[in-house]
Amino acid sequence: MSLFWQRLVTAVGVLTVTIVVAKLVDWRISKRSLDPSVATRYRVLRRTLIAAIVFVGIMSALLVIPQVRTVAGGVLASSAVIGLVIGFASQRTIGNVVAGVLIAVSQPLRLGDEVEVEGTQGVVEEIGLTYTWIRTRDNDRLVVPNEKLASETIRNSTIRSSESFAEATAEVPSANLQATVKALEAGGDEVYVTALTGDKATVMVRRRVPSEGIVDREASDLRIMIAQRLEELSAT
Repeated sequence: MSLFWQRLVTAVGVLTVTIVVAKLVDWRISKRSLDPSVATRYRVLRRTLIAAIVFVGIMSALLVIPQVRTVAGGVLASSAVIGLVIGFASQRTIGNVVAGVLIAVSQPLRLGDEVEVEGTQGVVEEIGLTYTWIRTRDNDRLVVPNEKLASETIRNSTIRSSESFAEATAEVPSANLQATVKALEAGGDEVYVTALTGDKATVMVRRRVPSEGIVDREASDLRIMIAQRLEELSAT
């Protein structure tokens, strides 16, 4: 076997070992069942670790080829790596990767959190290295660059507690308003008068729900309950 083919086989072998190691590391990390806060860190850091392993493997394979050995060795073993990171970090793609790591560490949002981004509400479904996927209530996917999430304001309804509120509003006659409020409170719900206009009042009914997955259903039940109790009041 010629020297060229020996070097080529060695380079392919290094790349194969790199891929196997990356797969094993990814498989080992992904096996763990973790709570949302730890899972979010693992998900992003896992991708970062795999990318680092692949990068080192490719550079190591290039060291076998004499024509590029000097360049590869310099990038792998010198401060050129730092220069590359700093240079590319100013670009949007690598900026998103850096933001993804920051999100994993600081956790302004986690997997499964109910959030609102730019007026759109949804559940955090996936936090990748560059983008975050949010499932909206219409079952669409809002794909947001991590750089935007790291710099913009995010409303997170579940970061401190898994409980949330279902809400429903209705216009009711302002006459005998106190009796109306008491009737709506009878089921243990919170009732607030949010506006008064002439002979009409706007009331908001809130109910605590343990899971974000049933907020819409609870809100529907609240509307039905309001209609039933207003009908009972009108009949008395």
